[in-house]
Amino acid sequence: MRLVGICLASFSSGFGELTFLQLSTTYPIALAGHSVGYFASGTGGAGVGGAGLWWELRSLGVKQGISLCGFLPFVIPLTYFFLLPPSTAFQGTIGTAAAYAAIPTADPSETPAEEIEEADAQATRGPKVRVTLSAADKLRLVRPLLLKYMLPLFLVYTIEYTINQGIAPTLLYPVPDPSTHPFTSRIIKSVRDYYPLWQLVYQTFVFFSRSSISLGLPALPTNLLGLPALVQSFVFIALSTESAKGIFPDDVGITIFLIFCLIAVEGFCGGLAYVNVFYRIGQEDHPDESDSEYEVERKKQEREFKIGSIGVGDSLGIMLASLLAMPTEI
Repeated sequence: MRLVGICLASFSSGFGELTFLQLSTTYPIALAGHSVGYFASGTGGAGVGGAGLWWELRSLGVKQGISLCGFLPFVIPLTYFFLLPPSTAFQGTIGTAAAYAAIPTADPSETPAEEIEEADAQATRGPKVRVTLSAADKLRLVRPLLLKYMLPLFLVYTIEYTINQGIAPTLLYPVPDPSTHPFTSRIIKSVRDYYPLWQLVYQTFVFFSRSSISLGLPALPTNLLGLPALVQSFVFIALSTESAKGIFPDDVGITIFLIFCLIAVEGFCGGLAYVNVFYRIGQEDHPDESDSEYEVERKKQEREFKIGSIGVGDSLGIMLASLLAMPTEI
């Protein structure tokens, strides 16, 4: 039953992420980037909230602590159906494109009311054409994404989840002495506090970096999307070497500070790669004013497919990291 619960939680998380990212492509280009940024910031905030909540509940044990969190999944449908505004609130301002209407040549006051109602209905109805992407179309769309977007995201998630699942649990040290480390001794009171602390630090800096677009900071250029994975590889080497050989100073306070900084960099790079990859893909192929109704609808379908397919990169990275983490931790 525990494995079934984990499978359902993982499935709902991935399915929900895919759904919300694809919904972001329905906004005009001026809003699409902001919607991706706000979504990424929300996921980062959820990570901080989850890690912080468990930091407070960890003393209760796994069974009782998880039971107290059982109400959280019900927050999502309540938020979606009752907090978010209905889709009708965005008619005429958000969408792929307004339906084409010829410039009237007659006096508007002489136009019959029935014609005005029909014109308004056509404007709000949206495109009449239906576009379906074939398997060949999808393969053509995916090929340019492999090295440009999927590979950077795959490498980032492989490295950071290998650190989180295979290395961070082994970074355990003696409990700081209050007489020599009065600050850290207030935070770490047991050896079991180290791993939740590392996760809290990681999630906090993921939140900061995933909020970069929402805060108005410039996005990474496309040719630098692989930089976070490169930085994370150095973090991986440093932490794995410390776990295996103990290269940091014997002073537990200094060691905790160094690991804090490395895990902060790891989380910041992970969040930075995530939000920038999805931001960049969401800015591609938006319709022009000169596009026909068919071209507008086709570009909408292509954007929706591409931003959904990018998620394969991080999913494969997480799966590979899970396989690597088991022998790494041992």
